[in-house]
Amino acid sequence: MGKNKILVADDSPTHLKLVSAPLINQGYEVVTAADGEEAFQKVEFEKPALAVLDVVMPKLNGFKVCRKIKTSPELKNIKVILCTSKNQESDEFWGKKQGADAYITKPFKNEELLSAVAKLL
Repeated sequence: MGKNKILVADDSPTHLKLVSAPLINQGYEVVTAADGEEAFQKVEFEKPALAVLDVVMPKLNGFKVCRKIKTSPELKNIKVILCTSKNQESDEFWGKKQGADAYITKPFKNEELLSAVAKLL
């Protein structure tokens, strides 16, 4: 498992950059995916230490990707941050119920993201 490898999954190229840039600047190796299916495949193949997942994505949403990671014996130790515009308490509750280790709502501050990542790694 790559100690500092992070998967970032978001179907918006803009948000992909907004999440990836501060991580790359901190020296993390970033792998990206544009939908939930690709995200899960990359998690299986790359075995990142952490995955930052958007919730609203084509093919598989972030909640489902998170659940698949957390219920897989080989992948369950990978930390998951859900990073989403879904900002209702019920969304965060549901995300944590799927196994998410942290829940960040967009728009976020870089410090918020980096702090959550540092705490989990």
